Amino acid sequence: MSINFGREICGVLDLAAGREWLVTNGIGGYASGTVAGILTRRYHGLLVAALKPPLMRTLLLAKLDETALYDGRNYSLGANRWHGGAINPDGYRHIESFELEGTIPRWRFACADASLEKRVWMQADSNTTYLQYHLHRATQPLVLKLKALVNYRDYHGNTHTQDWQMSIDAVEQGIRVTAFEGAVPLYLLSDRTHISPAHQWYYEFDLARERDRGLDDREDHLHAATFEATLQPGESLTFVASTEIYPDLNGKAALDLRHSYDQKLLGIWKDNHVNPKTTPEWIHQLVLATDQFIVSRPLPDQPDGKTIIAGYHWFSDWGRDTMISLPGLTISVGRPELARPILRTFARYVNQGMLPNRFPDAGEAPEYNTVDATLWYFEAIRAYYAATKDEELLSELFPVLADIINWHRQGTRYNIHLDPNDGLLYAGETGVQLTWMDAKVGDWVVTPRIGKPIEVNALWCNALATMANFARQLGKPHQEYEQMQKHANSGFQRFWNEAVGYCYDVLDGPEGHDQSLRPNQIFAVSLPESPLTPVQQRAVVESCARSLLTSGGLRSLDPKHPQYQGNYGGDQLQRDSAYHQGTVWGWLIGPFVLAHLRVFNHPAQARSFLKPMANHLCAHGVGSLSEIFDGNEPFTPRGCIAQAWTVAEVLRAWVATENI
Repeated sequence: MSINFGREICGVLDLAAGREWLVTNGIGGYASGTVAGILTRRYHGLLVAALKPPLMRTLLLAKLDETALYDGRNYSLGANRWHGGAINPDGYRHIESFELEGTIPRWRFACADASLEKRVWMQADSNTTYLQYHLHRATQPLVLKLKALVNYRDYHGNTHTQDWQMSIDAVEQGIRVTAFEGAVPLYLLSDRTHISPAHQWYYEFDLARERDRGLDDREDHLHAATFEATLQPGESLTFVASTEIYPDLNGKAALDLRHSYDQKLLGIWKDNHVNPKTTPEWIHQLVLATDQFIVSRPLPDQPDGKTIIAGYHWFSDWGRDTMISLPGLTISVGRPELARPILRTFARYVNQGMLPNRFPDAGEAPEYNTVDATLWYFEAIRAYYAATKDEELLSELFPVLADIINWHRQGTRYNIHLDPNDGLLYAGETGVQLTWMDAKVGDWVVTPRIGKPIEVNALWCNALATMANFARQLGKPHQEYEQMQKHANSGFQRFWNEAVGYCYDVLDGPEGHDQSLRPNQIFAVSLPESPLTPVQQRAVVESCARSLLTSGGLRSLDPKHPQYQGNYGGDQLQRDSAYHQGTVWGWLIGPFVLAHLRVFNHPAQARSFLKPMANHLCAHGVGSLSEIFDGNEPFTPRGCIAQAWTVAEVLRAWVATENI
């Protein structure tokens, strides 16, 4: 599919500002904004650099406000909304079209009979953003002015200032901006401009999406310099923002390299699929989107370490999200070699039999408050080994996996332990969120799920089966794992709630069994090893389909439940109260499709549940898939504009239905 908007979108501010673009650099940095050109989030910027890859993300270049002088008339091409609602300038009115060229956003501005194109992309493995302006059509020269607005702050913050003096120094073909002593310098360079340094703060840019989230909704940015050039018809101008002293200013070469990289990704996909010619274009767009989440996490003895960014804009790399996303982002697209360093990287962080839940943005010690991330690690390794037969890595990781099993059997953090009576895992203690339903506001855990959560124990059964198979493959004792699996499978029948025809969500909680209808039971059908009977599997799928299924994924709670909340929004308390109490999660559509396929063996019908995502690629995060959606119609997208596990699970489910 071609993601292309005309004036019917670009010329309507609410529609153009509600669609956001994203480009990334493979080390945690990114550039992102709206189709309209106005800033709506604190996370928007043309260079958000990862100063300690993949974290310490810092806003350096907020935006360029462009003005074109053509045939005696000034055309403001930039757009700003100021606190109070004023729009000035309103350059979105001159956007004739917006298009994604692979992953590269391209605008076409109309100035009388002149057509000016703008592209934005990043250099791989470098905190470097390119902007190219090309005078596609004109009957006379066009003078282009670029007003550079800079900053220097953590990407979660906002800047409010009256007297912050940055150092702005001339360098060859540009300027160097140093925010303060010891700050990483920002280089703003161009291949052919006259530069006029400035130092003027612009106050109270309006950030509407932050206001929607109950957060600080205004910000100040510094006008550091104006770059000016005259373009003849057919000529181009390259502007570069970088933390490097001497980035390549050859815009054509850099653009060709980016296009070639995108084509290489699609070529790998096509080489690894039986009928690549029948793959719809929207799937090709998702293949390109997968690469935006895979980033470097170098270690002293593993410089090629990799990880997965959970979502843009505000997530770092999370253990759970990484392991759930890994098969879809790497194996499904024909790039299993990327999975290997990710699996090895996370093995280094296993502690007391647990995988980290989250790596804090500032680079502090990892946090281990998760019961399921570790179990998803088993499934990620199983998927990798099934695709590669990499016995060398399996031998390396097997002791780590065996140690994990032992820790769970004897007990580890947060009261995570094996119940010897039924072979199931118990997890949880007051004040700690351990499952993927992990919203917490202050000391309030919204969905504590203390006890034996169903998806945790479906994963446990699957992990034990995986370990038995790995042990057999490596010629190691396997009988103990088989016995543990048999015991766990038998105990898992306790989840079946005959009275309602679906599974309990949690067993043996502080208030007994929780029979809320939630999507967590779908994993007892979608995982390779299912502890449910075929009749139970079908009942689970049908229950989820009737009450939880939407165009964007599965609701996190049955709408008939008294605590259901169908709209996600407001301040943190309001948002987190709804996060897992009815909000739709896009990633869950993948397990649902796999479960449906298992039960009904109807690939075309199973695949049909994925097709609404094709339309969603043109909304919210253009070219990617959102984190969450409202539980109520029309299922408005919310949260991150690009979420790793949503992209990954849609692709993985598509491939699964394709291969039958």
